[in-house]
Amino acid sequence: MKEIGQWNRACGIGRSGLTTSGTVYYNAQAPDLYAQAILRGEAALSSDGALVATTGLHTGRSPKDKFIVRDEATAHAVWWNANQAMDPDAFNRLHGDFLAHAASRDLFVQDLVGGADPARSLTVRVVTEFAWHSLFIRNLLIRPEAAALAGFAPEMTIIDLPSLRADPARHGTRSETVVAIDLTRMIVLIGGSAYAGEMKKAVFTALNHMLPERGVMPMHCSANVGPSGDAAIFFGLSGTGKTTLSADPSRTLIGDDEHGWGPDGVFNFEGGCYAKCIRLSPQAEPEIFAASSRFGAVLENVVLDPVTRTPDFDDETMTENTRSAYPLSFIPNASPSGRAGQPKNVVMLAADAFGVMPPIARLTPAQAMYHFLSGYTAKVAGTERGVTEPTPEFSACFGSPFLPRNPSVYGVLLKGLIAEHHVACWQVNTGWTGGAYGVGRRMPIKATRALLSAALDGSLNDAEFRTDPWFGFAVPVAVPGVDPATLDPRILDPRATWADSSAYDRQARKLVGMFIDNFARFEEHVDRTVLGAAPRILEAAE
Repeated sequence: MKEIGQWNRACGIGRSGLTTSGTVYYNAQAPDLYAQAILRGEAALSSDGALVATTGLHTGRSPKDKFIVRDEATAHAVWWNANQAMDPDAFNRLHGDFLAHAASRDLFVQDLVGGADPARSLTVRVVTEFAWHSLFIRNLLIRPEAAALAGFAPEMTIIDLPSLRADPARHGTRSETVVAIDLTRMIVLIGGSAYAGEMKKAVFTALNHMLPERGVMPMHCSANVGPSGDAAIFFGLSGTGKTTLSADPSRTLIGDDEHGWGPDGVFNFEGGCYAKCIRLSPQAEPEIFAASSRFGAVLENVVLDPVTRTPDFDDETMTENTRSAYPLSFIPNASPSGRAGQPKNVVMLAADAFGVMPPIARLTPAQAMYHFLSGYTAKVAGTERGVTEPTPEFSACFGSPFLPRNPSVYGVLLKGLIAEHHVACWQVNTGWTGGAYGVGRRMPIKATRALLSAALDGSLNDAEFRTDPWFGFAVPVAVPGVDPATLDPRILDPRATWADSSAYDRQARKLVGMFIDNFARFEEHVDRTVLGAAPRILEAAE
């Protein structure tokens, strides 16, 4: 093989069984990867200097094509109710076919790290056939210092070959697309999809499997830290404001998507950001816009003007799920270490399109575990094909597709960490007030920011609280010191914002019923305190 670049000479790709008649490019940096991607016709250059690529048929993850190898080590550890099993022999056949498919191709190799805490990190080698995929993953994971590459030894290997098509009859797959993860040998095989996000989510899945045994809570969340070292964690599904609310200019951003929480505090899994950029503008999100409009950023499925090559972030011709991948260093107030101490606040975000939840509520540790396992938000008309009215979305631990273990494992960890470190927990509704979607209005962002600031700086703890009759959590009656022009106190009581209070009660009863029905699958895995934290239909009716 012709091998060029910087790497551990005692640990080339041959150690993974890979060999090729082409060239192997180890740890190439952005300029070289730009040149290779453009030369090969994989990507184009925008007027701002970003590298712009399209992903073809797959413009998002393919969860139905993801498999975990079921062997002696994983048979009783993996949550098979939500994960698809692959037979070890089928994986071995697939692995052999991947090695054969790579044998005549140029390959791009990045030696990277998942986890900013050195004591709890995972060294990852990513082998790709696309130069732009190599730049993508270089942006998203943590890049070791050049001097460390000489001794780099991967604990996990990802082989990413979009041009390989799986054979369902031979490999036991559902289609020609496959994401196969062997958690015992720590090998990931990705084929039939050019969507680059599959690579980073495979690393997240592996960390979700290995870290709980080390007493670390892996989390699908954003995180930031205040000037006094007060870290905060933000859980939330897409559309709830997780990225926007954590990008506070008065606080330092730790990361926007994946973190761990352990004995030494919070740490980012990644070295970059993967921001959704549909309708991105310098007015609404100036930091993300600036990071996406410079050399080194990778834009996925963003339409370029054919003459000027200017990105049109409003154009959803290819997909609503347009993305920008860039190093965390592109954000001015990002933490260079990716680490912070023990958090003081945990925030769970929900865009409640039913208009039932209050704009903010304080949770007990048991309630926090209940709502963490529920992972609630709501979809509204237009967010997905076929959605014509508010629809609940429950994603366990706010990241169900990436959980190899039963959600209760992560819930117990969270509850214990909250209790141990006396963390304040908050439920924040960024959805609708004054009625459901189509009748009410979206929660004012100024009000949400004011309430969130009061929660994070501790001043909200001194407010007077009432108990919500439906959910049982504590809701502030007023927020001292906040300008009424920013926060109308009436918004704190969602029932009072509805023109018809009986209509609110019917809607609340409906939503509470959805929570109860969803949580039935977790009841046997939690203790009585968590069961007691569930919302109550009968008590509310009384």
